[in-house]
Amino acid sequence: MFLSLCERLQQADWVAAINNSVAASVFVELTHYFSFFLLVGTIVMVDLRILGLAGRRQTAAQLAGQLFPLMWTALGFAVLSGFILFAGDAVTFFPNPVFRAKMGIILLAVISGLLVQRNATKWEELPAAPLRAKCAAVISLALWIGAILAAVEIPHLTFVP
Repeated sequence: MFLSLCERLQQADWVAAINNSVAASVFVELTHYFSFFLLVGTIVMVDLRILGLAGRRQTAAQLAGQLFPLMWTALGFAVLSGFILFAGDAVTFFPNPVFRAKMGIILLAVISGLLVQRNATKWEELPAAPLRAKCAAVISLALWIGAILAAVEIPHLTFVP
């Protein structure tokens, strides 16, 4: 069922138009990579601040307040451009277990980001960042590293005829 949806998506006129245009393909790829780097970079800065390793001139809540709007904007662009990239080779990517793992890891990482965002102000009210805050930051970092490593491996483990 899902594979037939992937086939129809891949054959859509707008997908073919993007795939057949070098400029459009490059634009989508650059948008995806830049937005993903921006997304991960903002999250890493907040996580490192919670761990006490970066941005010590500001509280974690202040830094999160400044960076999370940028993070959510970058997430939106990464999802949109990622969907367009997926659509171009949906039949190839969908069955790939590494691609599925990447999607699962990113989902968990986004949930982790939501938890950090919701709790940053509460954690800041305490005399020191609680252990659960530091664990959340470490888990977030590990998830994003995992997503990046999975993304790098997808082209190597995907058979493209």
